Amino acid sequence: MLVGVCDFPGSYAFPPAGYGGIERWLWAVAVGARAAGADVHLLGPGWLPDLESEWVRKPVRLEDVTAGSLAERDLRDTGYDLLVVGHEYPSLATWTRTWGELDCDVATFQHSPVFQHTATAFDGKRSRLYCYSSEMIERYADHQPIPELAVHLGLHEDEPPAVDGRDLVWLGRIDEEKAPHLAVRAAELLGRRIRIVGPVFDEGYVRRQKLFAGDHVEWAGELGGPAKTAAIRDASVFVYTYARNYVEAGAAVFGESLRAGTPIAALAWREGTCAEAALCGETGVITVASPEVDDETAARRLAEAIEQTQPLDHRQVQAIGQQRFDPARHFEAMAARPC
Repeated sequence: MLVGVCDFPGSYAFPPAGYGGIERWLWAVAVGARAAGADVHLLGPGWLPDLESEWVRKPVRLEDVTAGSLAERDLRDTGYDLLVVGHEYPSLATWTRTWGELDCDVATFQHSPVFQHTATAFDGKRSRLYCYSSEMIERYADHQPIPELAVHLGLHEDEPPAVDGRDLVWLGRIDEEKAPHLAVRAAELLGRRIRIVGPVFDEGYVRRQKLFAGDHVEWAGELGGPAKTAAIRDASVFVYTYARNYVEAGAAVFGESLRAGTPIAALAWREGTCAEAALCGETGVITVASPEVDDETAARRLAEAIEQTQPLDHRQVQAIGQQRFDPARHFEAMAARPC
């Protein structure tokens, strides 16, 4: 099978060194496809140039290809079986025009809870949309979504054997939608230290939440590569939070934490979320709080979940995580046409 993994214009490199959503997913698909025995071309100029020594890298974007051009003929003659692309592109007319000339499948993963697709973007066979949770499946029901857990990878993030770890860790973009202040308060209630890893997207939110100045909080900033993996692996519990009105679409952190062997204590506000799809009783604890409760009550519920998560076996967590979030398994699921 010949697979083209397409980048898209954005501010992150492919693959990103630290934070990133679709970029990390596309890289995981490329790695997984190769591990599954497929030939892989990295399509688009966003891929890091130094990948050329080990990967076929073609700096062409389908949406920029002119009808009848040499570039279009080259793409058609290459004979792709599958294109994997960010979720925006099957609804982009200029992209789908070129794809229509290639006689191949297209697969994408829904990484936004609000993006509106065209009615003809997906047929569930040749063009396929994958969604993480039952919540996301319901939101995109008109497009015949297929349930699948997303896998995300960055450069040099291979996980060493799990250890029991100490302290707590929270990782992600730091803004109100992700609500890390609830994790910080839960840690304070338990008398535990917590490490906050990730880029600050909303400095006003950080200033408003005085909890972030606590002595029990360590700010690690945005980490990538082995440092990011170590920050997760060295924790006893990964603490997952988000805001009441936010819908998590792709949820990279579940796979990242479980593959490193760190169990997850998750706060959710309803049933059917990514936490429910990703976790089981051997890998984490989910507490579902009513959106009507205040932050203090929610933090106390989360603190209880952290304590319940603590005894879980990190080595067993890693074994389950590396199977459940295996890049090759993920690619094979997306590469297979539903019967």
